[in-house]
Amino acid sequence: MNKQTLIAVICLAALRVPDRAAGQSTVVDRIVAVVGRECILLSDVTAQIDFYTLNNHVDPSTPGLRDQVLQAMIDKKLMLSKAAEDTTINVREEDVTNQLDALVAQRIQQVGSEKRLEELYGMPISKMKREFRDETRKELMVQMLQQNKFGDVQVSRREVEEFYATYKDSLPKVPEELELYHIFRLPKVSESSRAATMAKAQKIIDSIKAGGDFADFARRYSEDKGTAQFGGDLGFARRGQFLREFEEAVFSLKENQIANIVETPLGLHIMQLLERRGESVHARHILFKVERTDADAESTKAFLRSLKDSVLRGGDFSDLAKRYSEDKESGPQGGLLGSFSTSQFDQSLLDVVKDMKEGDVSNPAEVNYGTSKGYHIIYLKKRIPEHTINITDDWKRLEALSVNAKRNQLYLDWLKQLRSEIYWETRL
Repeated sequence: MNKQTLIAVICLAALRVPDRAAGQSTVVDRIVAVVGRECILLSDVTAQIDFYTLNNHVDPSTPGLRDQVLQAMIDKKLMLSKAAEDTTINVREEDVTNQLDALVAQRIQQVGSEKRLEELYGMPISKMKREFRDETRKELMVQMLQQNKFGDVQVSRREVEEFYATYKDSLPKVPEELELYHIFRLPKVSESSRAATMAKAQKIIDSIKAGGDFADFARRYSEDKGTAQFGGDLGFARRGQFLREFEEAVFSLKENQIANIVETPLGLHIMQLLERRGESVHARHILFKVERTDADAESTKAFLRSLKDSVLRGGDFSDLAKRYSEDKESGPQGGLLGSFSTSQFDQSLLDVVKDMKEGDVSNPAEVNYGTSKGYHIIYLKKRIPEHTINITDDWKRLEALSVNAKRNQLYLDWLKQLRSEIYWETRL
């Protein structure tokens, strides 16, 4: 088990798994370690083991696990002690709130629902956030300290060459990689279909503004299956987590205000801002999908086939992607998806590209876009076969591996130094 990985897991465990979730009987608590002026209790170690084994599918009876968890907790306390001395580390309350929101959202996703999470912890989510606020602040202090010390680690060319000379026989092979570009389009809906959906949404928004229950309408009519059962509640989210059109609208609202109908690639939305905390918003929405017909899909595929023909006649794929792709991320980059190992592809994409040669452009293929379906054509610019890693072809990869190795060694040396500077002892 990698020590740094274990510490990282523990540093993310602000929301610990309670003993009742692990089905354990109550034990008499006691101090098992002292670090500076802080104590580590047996119950703390047990909770961290529960968290680690639950999230990493590890047998809790694994020999040596308890001691490794305890040592990692000691290291965390040592880092926290050092962070408390550093006057440059300043954790804002807004950052604590955002981190707590993210952790709660992660735990909800892991256990399945807010109700299940509250059952596991025996308290409402609002109380969880109060209970774990101080612990979360400490986690952020440690993260800032680590970033200050190791965030800018760099390596020289000589260090990369020495790393390669030392480890080249044990480095894994580089799997086959493909450099891919695409042009993505969503089928355009007919005006009559859009108008009918707009009329339905307008009727409901009028009912809500006349005193109707937003959550009840969301449960009955929203086509966002992930949020409808919760009355359309989206929870807290930060900028960059919504589609652009949705984000612009929701961040312009005042608390409790309902926006006019907003259209995104997913459909039409009725939205309401419930609460704002700095750059995070708590909103809810009702989604109405605009039905696309077979004719709409065929029209989109025909347009993409015309773009493929343009490339085959000598047109530049990247220029066409910048002009016509509706993928907001890759479009401005000329359609660049990146270089990927074929093992990272889902089966639908693998089926499209497996027999393509460098320079080939695929026929239009269906692809998921959020909860909608779109179509894209794929350009295979480069196919890199599986090979043994080498300095000539894989410099950037070796440089990244060298940086990670150097950062890890500096980190371990620093922990060793902290253990010599700050008092600590175990009492197991």
